[in-house]
Amino acid sequence: MSESNFTRFVEVGRVVLLKDGPLAGKIAVIAEIIDHNRAIVDGPTTGVPRQAFPYKHLVLTPFSLKKLPRAAGSGVIKKQVEKEAIVEKWDKSAWAQKRAAVEKRRTLNDFGRFQVMVAKKQRRDVVRKAVKKASA
Repeated sequence: MSESNFTRFVEVGRVVLLKDGPLAGKIAVIAEIIDHNRAIVDGPTTGVPRQAFPYKHLVLTPFSLKKLPRAAGSGVIKKQVEKEAIVEKWDKSAWAQKRAAVEKRRTLNDFGRFQVMVAKKQRRDVVRKAVKKASA
């Protein structure tokens, strides 16, 4: 049997990103697999209540909790998440930082977008001058 290219599996303890509904953008942990379409997710440290969620509304992350028993309660999941510092790992990941940057840009008003444009023009000017000086 050949090695699989996949590394993120639907499994108990897998950290997931919710991509639909009022909790979109929050992370949770798969506590139990119901069937081929749904899993019970729980996010005691991120404000996600224990509930059934369809897989099509979840995105698997590269993080997972080691040695999490099946059908673990919220208390056990909370202890494991805090012990393995999952939320901190997520916040430091490039994926989470990119999502935060996109959200920050999305909430800017007109003046904020203007400030971004001016900053980009200034940066572009500095880079252009440095490249010209280096090539000369």
